Amino acid sequence: MKVLITGTANGIGYAAAQKFLDMGHEVIGMDIQTAMIDHENYTHILIDITNELPDIPDVDILVNNAGVQNEPNDIEVNLMGTIRCTEKYGMHTGIKSIVNIASTSAHTGAEFPLYSASKGGVLAYTKNVALRVAKYGATCNSLSPGGVTTMLNAHILSDPELWEAVKNETLLKKWASANEIAEWIYFVAIVNKSMTGQDIIIDAGEMAKFNFIW
Repeated sequence: MKVLITGTANGIGYAAAQKFLDMGHEVIGMDIQTAMIDHENYTHILIDITNELPDIPDVDILVNNAGVQNEPNDIEVNLMGTIRCTEKYGMHTGIKSIVNIASTSAHTGAEFPLYSASKGGVLAYTKNVALRVAKYGATCNSLSPGGVTTMLNAHILSDPELWEAVKNETLLKKWASANEIAEWIYFVAIVNKSMTGQDIIIDAGEMAKFNFIW
């Protein structure tokens, strides 16, 4: 199948592109940076998704992953970029599935104001799209990762004291890897046939943690 993934230069998008390629799919990646992916079934488009988008016909699977954090354009990239890519590439009779990358911040309101708002918008938009693509027999779902061990979080991963404090905020004392999130993306996009309009939280139990004081 033809898979379009945004934000493939690194992190979750890069891992997702590799996963779909490993499973024999054609992958088209979009990013403002070059992706170091050398594969005969991979095509990279150097682009900012807030600008005019190129025509790409017959996309079977769309993964809206591109995003920024604590930047002035959080809403424009994270929310509006997701909307623009979906409306252009996902709303047609041949679409099979759409996966949007949200965040636990969409549920808790934690982290940065614009970031949380942008990801909360992604959750609402996911449900809207699920309603509209159902007529094509397609699904649309979102994933809400908590902490993920990517370069975006290098300042935490490189500071032992900070890293220990962050891990202690989770039940499992860990963060997910980009490869693990890629496995979730693949499952939701390919294996899943019946779940739609839903969000899956992958946060090592951070949202479930509480201290009981008696």
